[in-house]
Amino acid sequence: MLDDDVASNKAIGSYGARFLQNQLKNMQRFSALTHCNTGSLATAGYGTALGIIRALHAEGVLERAYCTETRPFNQGSRLTAFELVHDKIPATLIADSAAAALMKEGRVSAVIVGADRVAANGDTANKIGTYSLALCAMYHRIPFYVAAPRTSVDLSLLSGDDIVIEERSAKELSHSRGGLGEQVTASGISVWNPAFDVSPACLIAGIITEKGAITKNNDVFDVKDFVVKAAGKSTV
Repeated sequence: MLDDDVASNKAIGSYGARFLQNQLKNMQRFSALTHCNTGSLATAGYGTALGIIRALHAEGVLERAYCTETRPFNQGSRLTAFELVHDKIPATLIADSAAAALMKEGRVSAVIVGADRVAANGDTANKIGTYSLALCAMYHRIPFYVAAPRTSVDLSLLSGDDIVIEERSAKELSHSRGGLGEQVTASGISVWNPAFDVSPACLIAGIITEKGAITKNNDVFDVKDFVVKAAGKSTV
């Protein structure tokens, strides 16, 4: 299982790096913004969206990686930042709320995120805050890519409306350190703390898997057709 997962992740990185370079061929070097943690600490050892960033860096075409802090549990600042520094990848940490300003300044060439679920129509569920990034990217005309293994594809989900979103403890917002520290909010305030959100397919430029990239035909993803055709391909 370990070998398979690492091979799958490296294939996502390889396909993703080639796909992005083809899509952004007018740029010799570019910067990528990612959200949450999709690296070796979230997978068996390489990563999905962060695996693509690793591959881009290895090929010498990555100018800079930007990672969000990923409130309220700070997977970006605690985990992704650690991995980027460990691998000596040029990287900058930003507050979640700074993403739109960063895009406005023209410092983001592409957004690359992971996914916990991919529905049959291409809607994807990922860590809360991903939908906001997708909307900001669309406004600033920045391509928004999702990286996920085929095991994240669930064809029984016709759309993102079928994805059940977990709501987590209010304490993660009302207390510091993701709920582990001191209380920082007024007692009695109500809290809404969904763990994930859904980015609709219309905001997504491509879904990158270990079997290649799912692209749109007439602005529509045919995820089922891709999965069926990819079943016969071997992982690179």
